[in-house]
Amino acid sequence: MLHYTPGKNELEKNMEVIGGMESLAAHAVDTILVDPQTCWQPSDFLPDMSDDGGIEQIWELRKRSAGLPGEVITSLVGNMITEEALPTYQTFFNLIKGVNEEGNVASDKGWVRWSRSWTAEENRHGDLLNKYLYLSGRADMKQVEITIHNLLSNGFDPRTEGDPYQAMIYTSFQERATKISHVNTGKLADKNGDAVLSRICKTIAGDEARHEKAYKSFMAHIFEIDPEGALLAFEKMMKKQIAMPAIMMDNAETTDNLYTRFSAITQKMGIYTTFDYAAIIKHLTELWKIETLTGLSGYAAKAQEYLSTLAERYHRIAERMKEPETVKLAWLVS
Repeated sequence: MLHYTPGKNELEKNMEVIGGMESLAAHAVDTILVDPQTCWQPSDFLPDMSDDGGIEQIWELRKRSAGLPGEVITSLVGNMITEEALPTYQTFFNLIKGVNEEGNVASDKGWVRWSRSWTAEENRHGDLLNKYLYLSGRADMKQVEITIHNLLSNGFDPRTEGDPYQAMIYTSFQERATKISHVNTGKLADKNGDAVLSRICKTIAGDEARHEKAYKSFMAHIFEIDPEGALLAFEKMMKKQIAMPAIMMDNAETTDNLYTRFSAITQKMGIYTTFDYAAIIKHLTELWKIETLTGLSGYAAKAQEYLSTLAERYHRIAERMKEPETVKLAWLVS
């Protein structure tokens, strides 16, 4: 097991720990991620335009999607836009301290290989959902494209401060949240008669589940090496709250913007709610055995106490929250 040098400041120590996990990252690339020659690709789910019946397949897609409520389309667009901001996420990962200190995105080192291969898998998600929405005719694609442009232009700060520990906590949380959102969107698609879209959403969720597994295992390893440092990083991220990756999709500095509309719909439709946020906290605290960590300093013990009761606090907040009576839809064909 790796041992870090005592006396270093917190970030230097965290960088040393993450740097010692290169082989773990490389192993995850080889065992958790998939072979591009054999895994699914967007064309597997879309009309085959090289086939004589391609146009008929488009009409079938449009018939199925016509039965989807506007709320489901808006949620699907929001999910897709989140996936399309992938360049921001890869940049974020390569800027984590200790991950790619050489600044070489073609490096064969474990973490840089992981960054590239994870990005390559994620790239299929936005590509597939974008093409589905375009062919469905249900979304105002010009407005969707403007939103994607804005999100990429605005960037994103997950507030991890370049700290590899906080970054692994953020990604563990976010991959699980994204998985939940895709699964629940798929359930609504199935309920409203679009079995193909349901399969698309559940397939994407399967990728997110594998990525979640990897990031949670990275963080579990950090807890084994440096339990106190990992605990304090977990507390920091939870006190800041997890910022959703698509939060900067709109330039409007108002309470009624595209992101707040998207969030209200996911809450109202049960796609991603405060109950889910609470459940993710509970899952991670149990997975990383937060309540049973021992030998902690005074401040770390307080952090342990805070984290051990946090899920229940959010659950109570969720119970008190009123479901939005009406929500403004976005990105729909008028």
